[in-house]
Amino acid sequence: MNPLADANPPWPFEVALRQEASLRGVFLHLPAHGRGRAWRGEPRRWVLPWQLDLPELPPLGGPLLDEGAVAASQRLVSQLFGSSQSWYGVNGASGLLQAALLGAAAPAGRVLLPRNHHRSLLHGCLLGNLEPIFYALPFDQASGLPQPLPPQWLKPLLDQAGSIDLLVLLSPTYQGQAAQLSELVAIAHSKGIPVLVDEAHGAHFNFAANLPEAGLASGADLVVQSLQKALGGLGQTALLHLQGDRLDRKKMELALLALQTSSPSALLLLSAEQAIARIASEAGQQQLQRCLKQAGQLRDGFKNMEIPLLHTQDPLRLVFHCARWGLTGSAADEWLMQNQIVAECPEALTLTFCLGLTPADSIRGQLSRGLIGLKRQQKNVKPLPPLDSPPYPPLGALAVPLGDAWHLGSIRLPLAEAAGRIAAETICPYPPGIPLLLPGERLDPARIDWLQQQKMLWGGQIADTVRVLA
Repeated sequence: MNPLADANPPWPFEVALRQEASLRGVFLHLPAHGRGRAWRGEPRRWVLPWQLDLPELPPLGGPLLDEGAVAASQRLVSQLFGSSQSWYGVNGASGLLQAALLGAAAPAGRVLLPRNHHRSLLHGCLLGNLEPIFYALPFDQASGLPQPLPPQWLKPLLDQAGSIDLLVLLSPTYQGQAAQLSELVAIAHSKGIPVLVDEAHGAHFNFAANLPEAGLASGADLVVQSLQKALGGLGQTALLHLQGDRLDRKKMELALLALQTSSPSALLLLSAEQAIARIASEAGQQQLQRCLKQAGQLRDGFKNMEIPLLHTQDPLRLVFHCARWGLTGSAADEWLMQNQIVAECPEALTLTFCLGLTPADSIRGQLSRGLIGLKRQQKNVKPLPPLDSPPYPPLGALAVPLGDAWHLGSIRLPLAEAAGRIAAETICPYPPGIPLLLPGERLDPARIDWLQQQKMLWGGQIADTVRVLA
């Protein structure tokens, strides 16, 4: 599973960055803080980050350079994950998902996206002049959450869709629900279609045999992972992996050049490398297993306390089914925040806690007391009713091209009066950043009724009005 664990190699970017930061001399390059000199006189705790904030100097290099410590580090990452090529990203998983789209599909290409896609993929289609086609997913009305795509649904979808340049799969979801990736990827490949897996929430799946299958192991051509969502990296750190020969590495690098910053932060690159170095080490493997074990014990304890949790395949995501206590995710989140418990993702009927690599034992007592206190507040409240399934067709295209819907003139109407109009904006509560309405979609009465139901459950994130084409 981990070819580097026994060797415990020195990670090259950390070594090179330490050497460069220790040099003494006259430094007249950007960033314009002079390797921290601009911050002299401030408390010592504020100096160190600036000393390490260096540009792509020759010994360091960068993600798209063939020489330097970053290139050497990326080669180690590629060896560890078993990819053909791996790139660090410092614009989050969002920026790498967009680069993956542009590198895999030519302008006017057709990309098949799940309805629960992250909004960055829609923006990537806009940037690349791509035509998005959307496939619907099973929907659990009790939790209000879409479910992973069943393999038996995919072949009919591909047959109906016609020519497709790229299939995008999401696994795991924000809540830790995992798809049967090997079967899905095999079906797509049998039709000559490359696959991008949005694995933003599942980088740790690559490092434990008792977790679901990861995207690279399934044979996917492209995989994007967020390092801050699972492996302890700083915000904005991410990885893009390419494997196989279905897609062109040079085109991928051109897309990365277009969409990643030309001045990548050395601090973020160091964080990315060290997040991988940690999880690849024996100590990191032990830490992950401890966290998985403690998360399972925490879940069992909550079950004994009759705290309703949804089943997911990722033990490090606890999904509190607050609708059972008569609460929306937003209402539960607001009460818990007032009691110094900050969750990650409030949704219509659920609230998701991301344990990450924080030992569950360290938060068990306070989280248990908070949830029990919340339960007492809701003692005599009835559960919220199930949600209506979203009125999405099994396979759907936009009524107006995405670029036109984005740029043409528009007006704002009350949602209730917008029947028959074409949406000119995205309705997208954040988190999770999954659009409920897309620019270019037609607002039929069924969609308006469903959005009105959603509006009451999202804590003010859905407005009473919507922007439509004039």
